[in-house]
Amino acid sequence: MPSKITSAPFTRLSRSHISRQTLGRPTPSAIALTSQRTFSHSSRPTITPSVRLSQNIASIRNMSNWPKVTAENPLGLDDPSLLIQKGLIDGKWVGTESGETFEVNDPASGKVIGTCPDQTVSDTKNAIDAAHKAFSTYKTTSPAQRQAYLAELHRLYMANINDITRLIVWENGKSWNDALAEANYAGSFFSWFAAEALRTNGETIPCSVPGTRNITIKQPIGVVALLVPWNFPAAMIARKLGPALAVGCTSVVKVPSETPFTTLAIVELARRAGVPDGVINVITTDKHLQDVGKELCTNPLVHKVSFTGSTRVGKLLAEQCSGTLKKMSLELGGNAPLIVFDDADLPTAVAGTIASKFRGSGQTCVCANRIYVQDGIYDKFAQALAEKVGEFKVGPGFDEGVTHGPLIHKRQADKVDEHVQDAVSKGAKILVGGKRGKGTEYIPTVLADVPDSCLIATEETFGPVAALFRFKTEEEVIARANNSEVGLAGYFFSEDVDRVFRVSEALETGMVGANTGMISQAVIPFGGIKESGYGKEGGHQGTEEYMITKLVAIGSRIKQ
Repeated sequence: MPSKITSAPFTRLSRSHISRQTLGRPTPSAIALTSQRTFSHSSRPTITPSVRLSQNIASIRNMSNWPKVTAENPLGLDDPSLLIQKGLIDGKWVGTESGETFEVNDPASGKVIGTCPDQTVSDTKNAIDAAHKAFSTYKTTSPAQRQAYLAELHRLYMANINDITRLIVWENGKSWNDALAEANYAGSFFSWFAAEALRTNGETIPCSVPGTRNITIKQPIGVVALLVPWNFPAAMIARKLGPALAVGCTSVVKVPSETPFTTLAIVELARRAGVPDGVINVITTDKHLQDVGKELCTNPLVHKVSFTGSTRVGKLLAEQCSGTLKKMSLELGGNAPLIVFDDADLPTAVAGTIASKFRGSGQTCVCANRIYVQDGIYDKFAQALAEKVGEFKVGPGFDEGVTHGPLIHKRQADKVDEHVQDAVSKGAKILVGGKRGKGTEYIPTVLADVPDSCLIATEETFGPVAALFRFKTEEEVIARANNSEVGLAGYFFSEDVDRVFRVSEALETGMVGANTGMISQAVIPFGGIKESGYGKEGGHQGTEEYMITKLVAIGSRIKQ
């Protein structure tokens, strides 16, 4: 169980800040944006094929017994014990020998919502040793037992999904609607990999040598280091931890200093699901980030590193892992093209662009960064997109009607503003937005007539800016879309069936969305090409990344 939580780290929260988030719940207007999600009276969300808006609103109004923010429960959780401010080593919630901590802030207000221990290389070595020790027994558990752990984790996770959503809003800044969508997405990985635990099949291979039989078996690779980002604090740990648990690996998780609490809550639920001590270990650090990362990449007891983050950091980690030839999964930066052809259905293209570009306020690695629109539909598309984006409401994630929260920190807001100002200085026109809001907020923006010479064309903006580029021909736009050193995701909209296949094959990306802006699912192989990294997460390949394939050649007795 987690250590006792004190209210000391929360004394900086102003009375007004507490007041606006006393209930910490979704509002009717926020729920209106998610037409396929509703709540039962038990506060457990379910996904249904179709739900009327009136039913959504009624279900919210009928909800009761929401927790209030108090000194003992500063984030207003249904289960306050899910707010954990410690690292986890060998089944124990621990601090660090020096007693140093770092602060975790609410992006909406800048106020401190908690602290975590600033753990060191020494702590990391202890965590690796604990994972190595636990691997000797966890690797021998049956697939059925590992499936049971994940199934129970999924049950507990869904039962606590409102608290997971609250934690995402508090530390990441997403709107409630956006955070709830992520929370459901994260939960789907535990369900998927619970089933995948039973599918670690080998094969029998015919042999050319008489009397010899070849079989292959799948075995867990060993201790894995899971390095997760801040932009999806629930989904990214679920996508990495799910397959590790499914196949029999033990792990050391390095959480982001911006958003540690969501991951820590999920790990606590895994412990409650029965996952043995030492199988999951968590390091929290800020000041010692580089040293901790290097230890995870160079320690010979770690056999795999999974990292989601920037290309720059991914290259550094790959270099560090080369000394021990660790297996790696790298999901790195993107600069996703989104193409709207003249023959696209306009409402579908607008909705798909919004889904791709503005989810998480544009702070996603697969969001559209360069939006190419063909001349014949350009003006209509730009006007329709600007009208929809102009309806967005930016503010603190718990506030009524808010569709988009603040950016994660000032550095990110500064970068977004730099990209907008650079584009405008080179001839781009602001159709909507184009300015900062309060704190780290940036008003969702649509830019028209953006030139290829601007920063947005070559750098990932990671913010709520839809930059529209004109193009004339298919051949031209394919060349421009592929003119990038990264290749994570790409999107296009067209009602020409031949073009759907032709462009899908021509785009140099690991994933393509044709007539959709939403490609992320637990069941698909998620990953990129070129400098967007290698390896896949999710789908059947997700478990393969955490296993080795061992050949067993069985000879027969030689007859005399």
